[in-house]
Amino acid sequence: MRQLASVKRITSINSIEGADAIECAIVGGGWPVVIRKGEFSEGDLAIYLEIDSWVPTALAPFLSRGKEPREFNGCKGERLRTIKLRGQISQGLLLKNLDDKPEGDDLTEWLGVQKWDKPIPAQLQGQMKGNFPSWIRKTDQERVQNLDGKICWDDEFEVTIKLDGSSMTIWRHKGETGVCSRNIDLKMDQDGNSFVDMARRVTGNILFPENIAIQGELIGPNIQGNREGLCSHEFFVFDIWDIEKQEYWVPEMVRKFCKCYGLDHAPVLHTGVKLRYLNIDSIESCLANAEGASLNHDVREGLVFKRVDGKFSFKAISNKFLLGESA
Repeated sequence: MRQLASVKRITSINSIEGADAIECAIVGGGWPVVIRKGEFSEGDLAIYLEIDSWVPTALAPFLSRGKEPREFNGCKGERLRTIKLRGQISQGLLLKNLDDKPEGDDLTEWLGVQKWDKPIPAQLQGQMKGNFPSWIRKTDQERVQNLDGKICWDDEFEVTIKLDGSSMTIWRHKGETGVCSRNIDLKMDQDGNSFVDMARRVTGNILFPENIAIQGELIGPNIQGNREGLCSHEFFVFDIWDIEKQEYWVPEMVRKFCKCYGLDHAPVLHTGVKLRYLNIDSIESCLANAEGASLNHDVREGLVFKRVDGKFSFKAISNKFLLGESA
């Protein structure tokens, strides 16, 4: 489960040009958070709430700015977004660690924080068969800002463009074929659902092997604003999960599978390259490289980095993309 609220150390505090009342704290080596001047000190352990957290009103009533709180999954509160204050990007929220929780403690459930997700369009909701299968791992790469000191920049990675769509999984197990959205397993005998329609389109052309789950991004009309401007829905594969071995295929095998079966792979920028050779040797340089063009848009969502052995991966989301979401 993603740690949306955890105890992190403030690694530095920097002044903001032209600002007298606020300054910028750097948390966990990568997250910039605008704070009131003097509220925290370098080295403090604080409770950090990540962007896309849904924060209950009881925890931080000031987020609603005197207005009626919004509601998500039955909880009154607000979503944390990437914003810019006095020219400084701010990502998340810092709260005092009044209970002296130890560094690294996951406080997500304890504080009642939820992961905010965009509303699902009607054509994607569909009829539920069951929960997302427990024998398939959900796709959700860790953000680079949470991996300070855990990335070896001399390891070899595949680098792909992260497309802004809806996560989709097509699986084949025990002679049955199914399709999942991010959180649920859908009935295959329904019409008019975009996930099911795409799964039929894909499986109607190929009989892929047993015990695998093909995971990718469904993009196109009425999905996340259709940033790529497509006329029809397309499915871009980014992972294949081995259900029997309970592990991901290595990136090279996924690319070969897509080529063999005529499937689109997520746009590949680099294969088997040491990140340092791309001048990526820090969280800051990784985020800088996340900026750039997508398929048909001048601002991409970001990049995904998969180590060539398939055992480690992470994502870097473009700050231009995040600020555009908040506009």
